[in-house]
Amino acid sequence: MALTSKISPYDPRWPLAFAAERKRIAPGFVGELLDIHHVGSTAVAGLAAKPEIDVLLVVAQHRDEALRQAFMATLGYVRGSDLSAGHHFYRRDVDGVRTHKVHVCLAGHGQIWRMLGFRDLLRSDPNLRQRYQELKLQLEASNRDGIGEYLARKAPFIDAVMEGCRS
Repeated sequence: MALTSKISPYDPRWPLAFAAERKRIAPGFVGELLDIHHVGSTAVAGLAAKPEIDVLLVVAQHRDEALRQAFMATLGYVRGSDLSAGHHFYRRDVDGVRTHKVHVCLAGHGQIWRMLGFRDLLRSDPNLRQRYQELKLQLEASNRDGIGEYLARKAPFIDAVMEGCRS
């Protein structure tokens, strides 16, 4: 089973794609939006990644979810399952290929710290970035069961790195 897209070398157009998507999404969150961040591997210069732009929206509250879902649908997004309490997820595919993922988290949610912290560590540590890239490529090459397997198998690496930050 394939991943949602194939890992490819870093593309300097990814930050521009994030900036464009940020402008499209922000109007749908007026009154609750606190911040928008580019997260995930496409936010790290030099890191190979699945070319899926990860967007993190930090909101003060989740209000009028039906209206939000309808707005996101106009942009081509489908609501996925909540990843945890206070962490909503949307995905956008074009011609059957995942292009964007949007994480909507309540202010103070632990995933905000995790996503921003891991991104910033990858940006600042070339050795960590290289090790993570090698792991991702190895996991892609050995993957048999799709994106769930891929995410589950890279989670221990991320957990260990982030646990080291708490110490």
